[in-house]
Amino acid sequence: MSVPYWRLSGFYFFYFATLGGFLPYWSLYLKSLGFNPGEIGELSAFLVGTKIIAPNIWGWIADYTGKSLRIIRIACFLSACLFAAFLWVRGYFWFAAITVAFSFFWNAALPQFEAATLFHLKSERHRYSEIRLWGSVGFIATVVFMGWLLDSLTIEILPQVITVLLIVLWLAALITPEAKATVGERGTVRISHLLMKPEIIAFFTVYLLIQLAHGPYYVFFSLFLKSHGYSSTMTGVLWSLGVVAEIILFLFMRKILARFSLRKILLTSLVLSIVRWNMIAYFPDHIGLLIGAQVLHAATFGATHVAAIHLVDHYFGHQHQGKGQALYSSMSFGLGGMLGSLYSGYLWESWGPERVYALAAVSCAIALIIAYVWVGRNNAQEALVQS
Repeated sequence: MSVPYWRLSGFYFFYFATLGGFLPYWSLYLKSLGFNPGEIGELSAFLVGTKIIAPNIWGWIADYTGKSLRIIRIACFLSACLFAAFLWVRGYFWFAAITVAFSFFWNAALPQFEAATLFHLKSERHRYSEIRLWGSVGFIATVVFMGWLLDSLTIEILPQVITVLLIVLWLAALITPEAKATVGERGTVRISHLLMKPEIIAFFTVYLLIQLAHGPYYVFFSLFLKSHGYSSTMTGVLWSLGVVAEIILFLFMRKILARFSLRKILLTSLVLSIVRWNMIAYFPDHIGLLIGAQVLHAATFGATHVAAIHLVDHYFGHQHQGKGQALYSSMSFGLGGMLGSLYSGYLWESWGPERVYALAAVSCAIALIIAYVWVGRNNAQEALVQS
């Protein structure tokens, strides 16, 4: 059976198009409703915090039933229904409640789709980046469009746009074929045994720290730019620039994976992460350096994420692929993202943006040390061969 390239790519496109409407501008919307930085940080933490639990629940169900796409379709439908409630509710309590309910299903979809994509690719794992890059294209399209739209209209239109995107995402999930991969495949390795391995513990710790460092970027970067006089259009351009760099990386990722080990890719990306967060911390008014920092998004997110997908595939295999992708999402984007949102929200006013972003650089420095000592020292290249 041939790979359903465009249907897989279409889901990624609309998933990240939705994220492109949400991620750069939701904090601006929350601020327009009167929420303070601490509350914005807490609401952002609720959004990613459900990733600690939700992907694991759905990952176990998907590996047991072999019905990843059915789970994805249900999750996308309920996500759209729940998010639509933001069109009517007001107040911190209701925003918190709906955020938790919506994100419980929203955060279930992507890890299972990552597993489903790898199952469709089978022996062509190296094509993952060619499919995933369409998510980056979708992100850019929405970020640029929303930046232009918000300079023309008011921020109050944001929930309507995101609701429409969520509905389209559900439709994209409906036309994506199920992956026929894992029912009946039973190995002898228990997942509890895998999770006790020092390298896997180190892997999850490294990616927790990477996403913790991204916390102030995802939650406050747009507010940070606004405080330095950048328009909504320019904010959208800067967000998009980082994702354009990510797309270019994805286009060359097959050659990079063939030439360099996952360990080298991860370590290099962590060094560049330290550089990026320091550039944002200390040079926000130097547009050239800020552009350079955004270009480094290709390393701080793009390269680290591709390395993670391949490492999870290698560590957990077909038997535990759904659970492995779910655990990666939970520990990095879930726990790491939640902690990053909380610390940046609580420290944003008392410490100031400069120290908050500098702390993100410290987080990546710690991750670099852990990765250098434990991750991929013996089998990073073999992971590429098996992928």
